[in-house]
Amino acid sequence: MTDSAKPTLLVVDGHSLAYRAFFALPVENFSTKDGQHTNGIYGFLSMLINLIKAEKPTHLAVAFDTSRQSFRTREYTEYKANRSESPSEFKGQIPLLQECLAAMSITVLAKEDFEADDILATLATQGAEQGYDVLVCSGDRDTIQLVNDDITLLYPNVQGVSQLKRYDTAAVIERYGVRPEQYPDIAALVGETSDNLPGVPKVGEKTAVKWITQYGSLDDLLANADKVTGVVGNNLREHIDAVRRNRTLNRLLRDVELPVTIADLEVQPMDAQGVRDIFARLEFKTLIPRVAELAGIEQQMASLSAAAAVAAPVPLEPSPGDLATWLAAATGEVGVTVLVEGALPVRVGFAVRGGKGADAVAEATWSTEVAASIGPWLASDAPKVFSDAKPQLKALRRAGFALGGLVFDTIVAGWLLRPSFPDKTLAHLVDRCLDEKLPEADPTQLVPETEGATPGQLSWYTLRVAEALRGELAESVAAVLTDIELPTLRTLADMELAGVSVSHAKLSEFSAELGSRADAIAQDAYAAIGREVNLGSPKQLQEVLFDQLDLPKTRKTKTGYSTDAAVLADLQDSHPHPFLDLLLQHREATKLRQIIESLDTAIAPDGRIRTTYVQTGSQTGRLSSTDPNLQNIPVRTDESRRIRAAFEVGEGYETLLTADYSQIEMRIMAHLSEDPGLIEAFNSGEDLHRFVGARVFGVEPADVTAPMRTKVKAMSYGLVYGLSAFGLSKQLRIEQSEAKQLMMEYFHRFGAVRDYLRSSVEQARIDGYTETIFGRRRPFPDLASPNRVLRENAERAALNAPIQGSAADIMKIALFHIHDDFAAAQLRSRVLMQIHDELVVEVAAGEWDAAEQIVRTRMGDAADLAVPLDVQIGRGRDWNEAAH
Repeated sequence: MTDSAKPTLLVVDGHSLAYRAFFALPVENFSTKDGQHTNGIYGFLSMLINLIKAEKPTHLAVAFDTSRQSFRTREYTEYKANRSESPSEFKGQIPLLQECLAAMSITVLAKEDFEADDILATLATQGAEQGYDVLVCSGDRDTIQLVNDDITLLYPNVQGVSQLKRYDTAAVIERYGVRPEQYPDIAALVGETSDNLPGVPKVGEKTAVKWITQYGSLDDLLANADKVTGVVGNNLREHIDAVRRNRTLNRLLRDVELPVTIADLEVQPMDAQGVRDIFARLEFKTLIPRVAELAGIEQQMASLSAAAAVAAPVPLEPSPGDLATWLAAATGEVGVTVLVEGALPVRVGFAVRGGKGADAVAEATWSTEVAASIGPWLASDAPKVFSDAKPQLKALRRAGFALGGLVFDTIVAGWLLRPSFPDKTLAHLVDRCLDEKLPEADPTQLVPETEGATPGQLSWYTLRVAEALRGELAESVAAVLTDIELPTLRTLADMELAGVSVSHAKLSEFSAELGSRADAIAQDAYAAIGREVNLGSPKQLQEVLFDQLDLPKTRKTKTGYSTDAAVLADLQDSHPHPFLDLLLQHREATKLRQIIESLDTAIAPDGRIRTTYVQTGSQTGRLSSTDPNLQNIPVRTDESRRIRAAFEVGEGYETLLTADYSQIEMRIMAHLSEDPGLIEAFNSGEDLHRFVGARVFGVEPADVTAPMRTKVKAMSYGLVYGLSAFGLSKQLRIEQSEAKQLMMEYFHRFGAVRDYLRSSVEQARIDGYTETIFGRRRPFPDLASPNRVLRENAERAALNAPIQGSAADIMKIALFHIHDDFAAAQLRSRVLMQIHDELVVEVAAGEWDAAEQIVRTRMGDAADLAVPLDVQIGRGRDWNEAAH
């Protein structure tokens, strides 16, 4: 029989490879909605699918350990005793993995008193004897001893299980310098840390290979132990019993009695329904089509999915009057979808849930008659559920119609549940919440093969997703949606429609200046190194900095050594060079010019910029903006003032009002920590950092110097972000010992801050999430991660999340109350921008006093804290002039 005609047996070590997969994939990215972690299962199955696809085995089995106890632990009680308890996130994954394998019709084997490797060794030996090509896939080095002309080992690399190293006899000899059957002799001498088998002191792999090569086998070496010279010879003789024990324990059994024969392991057809059920339960939607393709059961899977999906109701097409009657008769919530083209409504769809299959949908093309008929209902308080309501709300307002009664937005609700991984579209939510596929037409096909869901059907899916999400929302988080996010959404829609007036002339003038400045800096930079290079090319900069100028190498990256701005700034501090200084200046000028050009390009024909505020773009709750990004305009620099001066009061308005919170995060820190010293500082009206500096340095407030104040300010804000002594020393450019002493003095004077920060992380570790003053939650699964880097990053973020999240909540509450109060007072004044902790308001003639009073009151009363919320107000014809 030729090798190509021989059947292939693949035997896999399930436990060891699932464990490796667990550490290779981030645990926070893989968990079901009921909290079961699945990264080990997902990584193992993904590897197995690729392996089966590549190797095409005719026979297949996966072996597992039953426990840590085996005949080896009876022989040596310390065997594997050093292994720590499995991480809590790994628990429960092995039984679920075995369920997946059973559904895939893959034989799972385990036997009390034996390890999975013994099962693999038995099957591999039997397979080789019966004429199979045998592949052993394991992460245990003991399986190297199985390799021969008929048995090949597939061994994972250090990164995880995505890449497997192929070990045949030649590869083992190349890597270890001995034949496969001799490898256990080497391991017996060197020891195996993972199995808690200590080797001979001072004997490493090279020495062990030399000995085995010289004497031929471990038995012969030990028989001649008295001939081995030197310290290692003495060590060998003193540890002969341990070496013999190691060799006994690392020898794999090849005759374990198993309930199957090799013939029983023949690959069988998969259970399509079983695969679909368990994979859906584990939320492995991307794996289902891969398994289906592997097993050739795509058609069966498609049929099952079609059968499982609930058919959307056929939409009604009532007349405008009948549609209004239909909506007026609706009891309970109505799903609403407004299709938008060219920024205006083109079609509308509605859905109601009647129970027992009595759901109904209706829709219509937007027209003057339809708009007039349903306009009063749209503006009413009838409860309405949307998916991504803001652009639809804006389209209605452009068409001259108001929207009332917005009670739920599935996109915003989904983000509140999963701020780290928000669902971007209704299709994503349908997939995750309903385990169904939203019908969507293929945009690349001129005549789509599949019709997409109609507006009425989209509304029906929206209602069903909302029901599922409500079941997951904690009461406090549901309150954040209703009381903060939905009113904010309505306010942001009006802000985006209004836009802000921006001077094209001012931006163009500044852009031209920056262009000239960048060109001049570039010429000076070329002169400093004697040639022209592309200052934007990392590759060319690496050659200049590290080869030509011979500067110290920076952080290693995939493409060489880092040339990012922060790294180069540190390099300039430690090894100043004229070229480095000019390069950083050039980057700054170029970056500013790019910001200005993005703003200039966004100016509409009416002279206003209309950004889009992203409500679901952060994990803390803070707003971001895009097209253009208004959050990246520099703060408190000469350049930022030039840019802000281009943001002007619009035609028909009198002035701009700016308002922001003073030290809001530190005020929230004082409230949450209940630290009497911080509370006294804010209530006394003294300068916070001078007051704190006096306490920390033991001087009178008047004697706090500028450097003292700077250090304390950096400390105060750094604590909010989990700053370490090392980070503080780097930021202030002081010795780490001084930074540590500064932190100790700070905590000595403000002990409640230290206690709060510690307790907040510990509470988050227990709960799995942090919570703001208003109940917004941010999950932190990495607080329990076995990966130290992930865990410490999570700890730092957990320190900050309640504080920054509360600040975001407070700003949003103030924002929508100001907006609503302006409307209630029938003022023309309007909020234009929300940037960081600042609001920008366009004030109509004669309305300054009323507008200022509303802004000051609503911002000051947005939260009931133990310290006052201090609001600073500015006035001017442009944003820079209105600075305070």
